[in-house]
Amino acid sequence: MEFRQLSTFIAVADLNSFTQAASMLGYTQPTVTSQIQLLESDLGVRLFERIRKNISLTHEGKKFLVYARQIVALCEEARNTIKDHKAPKGVLTIGAWESLCTTRIDNLLKEFHCMFPDIEIILKTIKSTEYQELLLDNQIDVAFCLESMITSSDFIVELAIPEPLVLLAEPNHPLAKSLGVYPENIVNYTLILAEQDCSYRKTLMAILSGCGLTPKSIMEIGSIQSMKQLAISGLGIIILPKITVEEELSKGRLVELSWCGPPFEFLTQVIYHKDKWMSPALRALLNMTKKILPMQYCQK
Repeated sequence: MEFRQLSTFIAVADLNSFTQAASMLGYTQPTVTSQIQLLESDLGVRLFERIRKNISLTHEGKKFLVYARQIVALCEEARNTIKDHKAPKGVLTIGAWESLCTTRIDNLLKEFHCMFPDIEIILKTIKSTEYQELLLDNQIDVAFCLESMITSSDFIVELAIPEPLVLLAEPNHPLAKSLGVYPENIVNYTLILAEQDCSYRKTLMAILSGCGLTPKSIMEIGSIQSMKQLAISGLGIIILPKITVEEELSKGRLVELSWCGPPFEFLTQVIYHKDKWMSPALRALLNMTKKILPMQYCQK
């Protein structure tokens, strides 16, 4: 098993193409094919299914890809360490929910980049159902998520900070001046909710279901900004992290409803896989995150 075979395998797996992998790596296609065949022979398994002109990873290939990425990353880090760099180098792939990208981690990443300019950052906006699979497949190094407390033994929660969720409507909404809003009150109005896999939508729906209630009308929107605009226009009630609507609240375009139902117990959490190799770059990010993120919450 050679380093270049692993790099070639990762490229083919990412691109789903021997031809494109050859072009990216500067090899001929027969060279790529030969390297994959040698790797398969060494491992004693088929890594790719080849049906007509289409290729896909086998079950064994998917499992091996996780380790191949870790081996290549470790080799790169070892090479950088031997060169005696004064500051961490490498690539960090971060997965984060949309609601956190522009409210919690934008300043963090800006400061991190200023301090560690040689670390390349790839930021992926992910959905609430994606982070576990992406971490398990080693497609991201760390996840910033807004979720109920994560208890899976597969992951390490590096940081967990309570994140208030609020129900909101425009100031003239019938419930805006109510001293107490209960589950049975909101089901009579249109609920403007994120997609079905959104964790705080699922939490709200579970509360309503537990009370034997069904919303009169649901409007599903995939964008936080669109949800806010529709609520401002008077179309219905939204539920969002409070941090995402501070501007609208301060300008009086939206008001927080006085929710008296079961609490929304959500936390902003920073997690990574328990078997993730802790590179200097990742450790630097986690250390800075633990310093900066709690300060943001103290300032609110």
